[in-house]
Amino acid sequence: MSDQLTLTAEARERAGKGASRALRREGRVPAVIYGGKEEPQPIHVEERALIKLLNTGHFSNSIIMIDMGGKPVQTLPKDVSFHPVSDRPTHVDFLRLAKGAKVDVSVPVVFVNEEAAPGLKKGGVLNVVRHELELVCEADKIPTEIEIDVTGKDVGDSIHISEVTLPKGSESAITDRDFTIATLVAPSALKKAEGAAAAEGGEEVEADDVPATEQNGEVE
Repeated sequence: MSDQLTLTAEARERAGKGASRALRREGRVPAVIYGGKEEPQPIHVEERALIKLLNTGHFSNSIIMIDMGGKPVQTLPKDVSFHPVSDRPTHVDFLRLAKGAKVDVSVPVVFVNEEAAPGLKKGGVLNVVRHELELVCEADKIPTEIEIDVTGKDVGDSIHISEVTLPKGSESAITDRDFTIATLVAPSALKKAEGAAAAEGGEEVEADDVPATEQNGEVE
């Protein structure tokens, strides 16, 4: 399950680009809390504290408890804007979470038991098609990552979403197809060797087996 992180915030009294620039000069980042059938709440947070959470590596799929003067608000980050040059955060959108709410999140996948995959032992390569899974999760049960077991997988095998056991409270957001997450492919060197053998046509042909050619109406 994802961690719950805390961020202290203050209400924004003024809106607009000028007010937002003034906040950024003071080391603050403008933000907004929306959703939950309530009016959007403009806020601002400390830039250093926000960057610290961003650097955890799982900010986007963690519950963020916004502390508004002692009044906690449970949220999920939905969008972070960054300055195109300095890469500093310039704005954050937080989705307010109601009790029992379900949310759409992207959760990274991790492959385990690679030593038990015959195809990898042969020198095959795990070709990852999806590094993240789009899931619908209960707000208080968002997984940090999804483990996928590759035990027994050989060259040519594929891993589909139907093979993955998702944590309780989570389900795939894509339900109209059994999509591929990864495939086990032969290494490029093996592919080239197989291609060269196919191009040569397999067995060699003896010279005596080649029909004689006619020249000037005579057979040599």
